[in-house]
Amino acid sequence: MSQQQIITQGGQAVNTVATSVEKVANAGAIENIAGLPTAHDLSMWGLFMQADFVVKFVMILLLISSIVCWAIIFQKISIIKTTKNKINDFLNNFWEGRGGKTMEEFYYETKDRTDDPLSRVFVAGMFECYEKKGKRRPTSRAERALNNASTRELSYIEKNLSFLATVGSAGPFIGLFGTVWGIMNSFQSIAATNNTSLAVVAPGIAEALFATAIGLFAAIPAVIAYNRFNSDVTKISNEMDDFVDELIIYIDREFE
Repeated sequence: MSQQQIITQGGQAVNTVATSVEKVANAGAIENIAGLPTAHDLSMWGLFMQADFVVKFVMILLLISSIVCWAIIFQKISIIKTTKNKINDFLNNFWEGRGGKTMEEFYYETKDRTDDPLSRVFVAGMFECYEKKGKRRPTSRAERALNNASTRELSYIEKNLSFLATVGSAGPFIGLFGTVWGIMNSFQSIAATNNTSLAVVAPGIAEALFATAIGLFAAIPAVIAYNRFNSDVTKISNEMDDFVDELIIYIDREFE
């Protein structure tokens, strides 16, 4: 074998070894990349999709509660605003002389257009005076009828307010339950992988805290709306009570 052939074969052997080393290095790099933690989607949708079943259930429950709360809020805004305006119109008309009509004439006129709570209360009380005449004075019957009608009207206005109060008080704790459950899962992941890296713990904690955020998102508007509506209902109740008291005094004096 000539010297030139030996040199050529040696060069080929060196190239073969270099190629093999490069392949091994690339394979090691791929293994290192595969060993890294998988990237997590930390968007809201990503946090929801990656969450545990229990945490997902908590999130869905809170989101549904929030939607129902907002539906009640918009409904109550409309009902209470309309009720307050109609009550003010009725009281202004009633105390300013009822358009020159007598109480009996005003009763029969109002009986045909009871489109607000106070007019229905008025009609319920005066019905005992003008359409159920008997030997006994109608004061006690009218008083019971007025109080019952007032209670019915307030019950309608207050309907579903208890749901706002429930979500406002329980929402943060339901979200906190989801957070505690998610953090428990994060600690279990640490124990399973024997890795305390933040990359392992952070996604689970983020999913857990997202449940608390949704709980607060549902609870805060519910608490604010409940307090506001409760104040409005109290004012309406006071106006009704004052009107009922004045009307009972009138009936007692008129039918003595």
